[in-house]
Amino acid sequence: MMLMRATQACLLIIDVQERLIHATVESEQVITTCQTLIKVANRLQVPVLMSEQYPKGLGVTVTALRELVPVNNVMEKVHFSCTESENCRQHIQSTHKQQFVLGGIESHVCVQQTALGLIDMGYDVFLVEEAVSSRKMNDKTLALARMREAGVSIVSQEMVMFEWLQRASTPEFKEISQQFIKK
Repeated sequence: MMLMRATQACLLIIDVQERLIHATVESEQVITTCQTLIKVANRLQVPVLMSEQYPKGLGVTVTALRELVPVNNVMEKVHFSCTESENCRQHIQSTHKQQFVLGGIESHVCVQQTALGLIDMGYDVFLVEEAVSSRKMNDKTLALARMREAGVSIVSQEMVMFEWLQRASTPEFKEISQQFIKK
């Protein structure tokens, strides 16, 4: 097990789209957690990629998230896995990062297939439990178990933030802890 490091990480938010998010369990928690992760990543200069599954049919990423990510970091795809899409794979490789921290929907489809694909490509993969969901809780539960068994580290939002920060005596820690760490 290794620690997540801001200098080695990329945050990948998968398919949190208008027409799909509200059919998922805990949709508001997913949006809020992904929003926090993106803001912290932006503050710590961790690159953020965002995928959209067939946006013509499923709509674009929810505004609360899309407005936080540069438009050229949003990747359109039709494959469930980001690693099966040439466009997404090029973006992933262009980050030159070894660690991918994931959030998004649905846990048992696009998120799981992307996580397993990233593992196959040799990356270290961390899945933020409260940043993922599915239409049925059982699908999320099964997906988390399968991904854990395959070598994906299941983590919390706070684990990501504290490991990216590394220490308390920095301006970044003070700012992020005041803004995002629940008391």
